[in-house]
Formats: sequence, structure tokens, C-alpha cells
Amino acid sequence: MKTLILFGSPRPKGNTAALLEALGRELRGEVKTLDAYRCGIGPCVDCRFCRKNPGCSVDDGMGEIYDFIRACDNVVIASPIYFSELTGRLLDVGSRLQTYFCATVLRGEAHPARPKRGGVILTGGGTGSVTKPYETAKRLMHYMNCDEVYPVVCSHSTDQRPAAQDAQALSEVRGLAAWLNRETNDPEG
Repeated sequence: MKTLILFGSPRPKGNTAALLEALGRELRGEVKTLDAYRCGIGPCVDCRFCRKNPGCSVDDGMGEIYDFIRACDNVVIASPIYFSELTGRLLDVGSRLQTYFCATVLRGEAHPARPKRGGVILTGGGTGSVTKPYETAKRLMHYMNCDEVYPVVCSHSTDQRPAAQDAQALSEVRGLAAWLNRETNDPEG
């Protein structure tokens, strides 16, 4: 079992990281975390290379992530909510999934990545909705060939209580982990 985590928080020990730590204690198999704020991967520059070619013309480490996306069983997107959306750096990395859109929509090819499951972990203080960032995360997962996405896991009162003390969110994290750990019928999985 292989899981890719796209971590979109500027705070490596913040609320989102606390929920990911709880998830990590439960996940089986290999886990690779891409930290959007510290990975050095930039946004899509709309060079249009991927309209006619597989991959990306920018050589900044995203190639390794494409390889992992092709092979993994699960993808988890974890982000604080900023202005009712995923963080900007996470969206920058997400823009590099343009190569999959071009492969499937513009070039008419089969998706280069195996089907997988997805999960979304969101944290935030305040009273905004989780609908928009969850929908954005599901759209990004669609382009990574996630054909199933677990209901959103959210700690949405971090201004009043740290996510590490949110019993409901921690219970949802355990549920997500159990769902991601399910065996597949794929002999390669």
C-alpha cells in the first residue's frame, strides 16, 4: 500500500500537521509527504509542453511526484482553510496536475496513473464553510485518478481548540485511515 500526502500548511507543527500525525500512526505501507511550502516545486507556467507531450517541461522535483502518483494507491490532501479555500502554495503544486488534464482531455490518452482512493483533511478557525476547499481538493484528486474520495475530515474550531484535542476530528482521521488501509482487488496493490 502506498499513500501520497500533499501537505499544504506553512506551519510544520500546526493543526493540520497534528491531524496528519494521527493519520500517520494508523496508515499501513509506504507514505510519501510532499510539503507544498518547503518542496521547491513551483506552479504551472502555462508553457503548453504537456498539451502535446507527457510530463512537464519544468525540472524541479515534480517528476518524482508524478512517478509516485502513477504507482500509489491513495492520495490525501491536507490543508488549513484560508479565505474559504486550500492554501495558495498547495494550489501552486496542484496546478502542476495540468499534465494529467492534457493527457486525458486534450491528447485523448488513458490516464497514466492507476485508480486510487482519496482523502481530504482540513483545519481552520472561524465560521466559514468547508465546501469550497473540499470541492477543490476533490477536483485535484480527480486529475490524479482518484475514483473514490472519503467524506471530508475537518477540525473547524482551531481558534478555540487545537486540532490535536478535537475528538471528533481525530475519530474521523481514524475512519479515513481504516478506509485507506482497505485491501484492493488489484494484485499490484
